[in-house]
Order: sequence, then structure tokens, then C-alpha cells
Amino acid sequence: MSSFRKKYLGDKAFYKMVLAIVIPIMVQNAITNFVSLLDNIMVGQVGTEPMSGVAVANQLMFVFNLCVFGGISGAGIYSAQFHGADNQEGVRSCFRFKLYLGLALCAGAIALFLVKGEALIGLYLNDVDAEKVAATLRHGMDYLRVMLWGLPAFALSQIYASTLREGGETGLPMRAGVIAVFVNLVFNYLLIFGHLGLPALGVRGAAIATVLSRYVELFIVAGTAHRHPERFRFIRGLYATPRVPADLAKAIAIKGAPLLINEALWSLGMATLTQCYSLRGLDVVAAMNISTTVSNLFAATFLSMGTATAIIVGQSLGANDLDTARDRAWKLIAFSIFLSLCGGALMLLASPLVPRVYRTEPEVRRLATHLLMVYSLCMPLFSYCNSAYFILRSGGKTMITFFFDSGYTWVVAVPLAWCLVRLTTLDVRAVYLLVQLADIIKVVFGHFLIARGSWLNNMVS
Repeated sequence: MSSFRKKYLGDKAFYKMVLAIVIPIMVQNAITNFVSLLDNIMVGQVGTEPMSGVAVANQLMFVFNLCVFGGISGAGIYSAQFHGADNQEGVRSCFRFKLYLGLALCAGAIALFLVKGEALIGLYLNDVDAEKVAATLRHGMDYLRVMLWGLPAFALSQIYASTLREGGETGLPMRAGVIAVFVNLVFNYLLIFGHLGLPALGVRGAAIATVLSRYVELFIVAGTAHRHPERFRFIRGLYATPRVPADLAKAIAIKGAPLLINEALWSLGMATLTQCYSLRGLDVVAAMNISTTVSNLFAATFLSMGTATAIIVGQSLGANDLDTARDRAWKLIAFSIFLSLCGGALMLLASPLVPRVYRTEPEVRRLATHLLMVYSLCMPLFSYCNSAYFILRSGGKTMITFFFDSGYTWVVAVPLAWCLVRLTTLDVRAVYLLVQLADIIKVVFGHFLIARGSWLNNMVS
């Protein structure tokens, strides 16, 4: 028991340090996802077809969001270690690399969605009722066209916020995110239903509110950082030159390419899984939308720990304290699992209640409840996999994380769902359960990789 406690349980100072980093991230994620839930509920009051159309469009936006996250994560590995080594010029160079890549991703996504948006949404619309399919497609396109205006703001705010977090500053991104989501909530109420003399725009109103909130978040994060260069030292001279040292750019590209490709393929894998489930009808699309929105709220516990883990372990590696990095990694995994158990228990209790607030068919609500129960029971598996991913990534093992994350998704999860949906008559609930339980494979693989210790690398010394 003493060896278990020594390996997996930290002292008071350790948890104080972890909570100081993770609580602002967790609060921001929880509030963001709670407002997303309210947003989803408000759109759901308009009808099942608008809710499903928005859900499918957001599935496409999710792929873009993850590509941005993956694209800037490669530079983020170096940025966290430069922060640990107190090399501010290195941090500036990483920021510039993120900026160029983020803008390129925005341009590519806008072009793709303008040309192929309708065809991509149509992949999810499988139902015998042609009228419902046409209405869902129309609402999805109305939402997507407006959302394109917010892509640059999202990318830029993520670039600033990630650089701040990599230096241990989680409070400012949290405050900006909280304000932004409340702006989103208020304007959702005003523009979806047409209050205070404003027009009732339905799904277009929801998209306008989201775009507005993203520009508010960017203004707060970037504006505050630039007003306080004495506090955020990497801001000084940030735009004095566009230069990124060639050797650093090459190193980031080598380490970052697998992360970008991984996030793109992983998010596409998640979108493909949803498309597989959607073959059971539009009711499944609506239920999956409810389930995903609610589960994101409770999953904020262990997902926030992933970001905190990357920061804490990355800074220890950058300071060349490899023993501390290894010790903290195991304790962070254990703490993340504990938080996921707490979040999963709360989610299980809430799963029969939350779907009732949606104005949709009873079968959709029942199906959403069952999907939520499955997710809540599997949360400890997801937590371990999430922690393992960020630990491996913090040490620069991006090729391993590529196979661990998107490789698993396309080799195991997607083929499993495809076969179960097309070759069996299993209910979608059973299919969903079997696909989630397959993450046990990732847990075993992830534990082996962490124990092996090949991720213990200082890349900026």
C-alpha cells in the first residue's frame, strides 16, 4: 500500500500546484460546455430538424477546431519547455509559427466548407422522410455559412490562450472564455427567439451569437496580454519581426506534423463514427447531439486535466528535471481518474433528467438517456487515455501519439462501428457501448508506453 501511495498519491503541495493550474481551465471548460448545453436546448426549442442541422454543422466545425488545436500543439510542446527554461525569444518564435499555421488552416477550412458544405452535411442525413431530410439540410447550411465568419477569431484566440497557458497563466484565458460564453448565451436568447425588438433568426441567430462571442474572447485575451507586457514577457517584440528561426521551424514541423495529422484524422474519425450511428435514422442524430453536448459538460473534469498535465510535465522536462516529470505523470493520471469517477457518477445521476428539457420526441429523449449512461460508465477509460496522450505529447513523442490516438480510431473504433452497424441488427445503444469499451485496448497500450519512459525528453536545453 505504501508503494502505491508513493507512486500515485501526491502531497498537499502537489495538489495545491495542480489545482492552481487546472481549476481555471476546468471552470472555463465547464462554463463553456454548460452554456453550449443551454445553447443546444434553445435551438432544440425551435424543433428537432433545426437541432439536428446545427448538430451536423457543428460536427464539421469540430474537425476544424481540432485541426487548429493539433496544428498549434506541436509549437506548444516547445513553447511549454521554453517557458520552463525562461527563454522568451523561443516562446515568441513558437507563437509566430502558430500564427502562420492557424491562418492557413482558416483559409483552407473556409474554402472547403463553401464548396463542399452541403455535400458533407448530407452524409449524415439518412432517413426515409425526405421532407425532414431537406429541412435538416437547410438549417445546417444556414448555420454553417454564418459560422465561417468566426473561424479566424477562434484560431487567433486559441493561439494567444495556448501560449499563455503554456507559461502557467490560465486565469486570463478562463476569464475571457467565461465572458465570451455569457455573451453567446445572451445573444442566443435575443437572436434565436427575437426578443427586445430583434428579429427571430432561429439557427442563424445562434450562429451569429457564437461568432460574436469568439471576437469578444479574442479581444479580451489579446488586448489584455498586449497591455501588460511586463507580466506576459513574450509579448515584447512579438510582432517586431515575422521571423521564425529555420532550425526551430523545422523541428516544430517534424514534431508538429503528426499532431496536426493526428487531430485531423481523429476528429474525422469521430465524425465518421457519428455518421455510422446516423445510419440508424435522424432520431439517432438528434439523440447523439443531446448526449454529446451533455457529456462534454461532465467530461470537463478529465479533459481539463489533460491540458494541465501537458503544462506540468512539459515544464518539468524543460527544466531538465526528468525524475520529477516521471513522478508527476503517474500522480496526474491517478488524480485525473479520480476526477472522472466523480464526474461520471454525477453524469449517471443526471442522465435521466437532462434530456427531458428538450422539445423533441420521447424516443429521442430515451435514446439520449441511454447513451449518456454508457458514456458515464466509460469515463475512467477515457480519462486514462487522455492523460497518456498528453504525457507522451509533452515529451515530443508525437509519432507515438499519432498511432495511439488516430491510429487506434481508424484501425479499431471506426471499423468496429462500421461492421456492427452494417453487418448486424444490433440496436444503436449496444453498438455505442461496444465501441466505447474497445478503449480498454488504448488503456493497456498507454500504460505500457508511460511505464517505458521513452517520453522523458528535454528538447530545448
